[in-house]
Amino acid sequence: MRTYLSCEAGFVEKPQWLPNCWVNVVCPDTDDFRFLTQELNVPESFLTDIADTDERPRTETEGKWLLTILRIPVQNNQNSIPFSTVPIGIITNEEVVVSVCYHQTELIPDFIGYTRRKGLVVRNKLDLIFRIIYSSAVWFLKYLKQINNDVSAAEKELERSIRNEDLLRLMRLQKTLVYFNTSIRGNEIMIGKLTSIFQDTDFLDKDLVEDVITELRQAYNTVNIYSDILTGTMDAFASIISNNVNTIMKRMTSISIILMVPTLIASFYGMNVDVHLETMPHAFALIVVCSIILSSLAFVIFKKIRWF
Repeated sequence: MRTYLSCEAGFVEKPQWLPNCWVNVVCPDTDDFRFLTQELNVPESFLTDIADTDERPRTETEGKWLLTILRIPVQNNQNSIPFSTVPIGIITNEEVVVSVCYHQTELIPDFIGYTRRKGLVVRNKLDLIFRIIYSSAVWFLKYLKQINNDVSAAEKELERSIRNEDLLRLMRLQKTLVYFNTSIRGNEIMIGKLTSIFQDTDFLDKDLVEDVITELRQAYNTVNIYSDILTGTMDAFASIISNNVNTIMKRMTSISIILMVPTLIASFYGMNVDVHLETMPHAFALIVVCSIILSSLAFVIFKKIRWF
């Protein structure tokens, strides 16, 4: 699916392509692919690179074309990991600006709506790239707040009962933070590359670049903080689990020792030898009482050393 957007105090959708308008392509089909490669002459290799879900942020040139690949956050509804990142490619030359993403995201529609609400004027292709990076940082922070809420909910569940499902939930969130960390870092490196490419042109807006760097650093620092907190939380619960196992093993060992005392006495008096009590009328009751007394004594000893 593709849309044609022209910047008129915010991006406005047009019925057909016009020079210098922004062509936004989401989940391209055969018709979109034909339009990009045959009518706009976009290099096919660029579209192939963007389709790779593991593609890292980078720039590449081919003739007059410039490919800029960024990583943006997405929410997974079907995958076991709640949040992830996907590549988005921005392909530009002197007259064409094309963004291609092979995944449905909330970022681009929100960005377009934001430009309309604020009446933003995007001066050139570099401004568009930087504003998309800025929007990605905002969405990283938004998803990080959701991750923090999920971590808090998982901690409350673990305080009541430690279950494997809750620990796996924390592990998946930790994996998400790793993805966010590497993607934000890659986007930050891309800013430096784009700045060096366009430093001698009129495209570069230093104030915008500074705002984007500030927002990305905030997202990067937030990811690191949440990652450290989550790592400490998982280590703490791992220690709690280990301590609980030790406590259970101590109790089971104590119960085994207490039950061993009457078993040992019964074994002695169950032998086919002279035990010197066969003539006593209440020998059985005496043996049972002695077993109870010795087991109770063992219980008191274990209670004092806090094995129960």
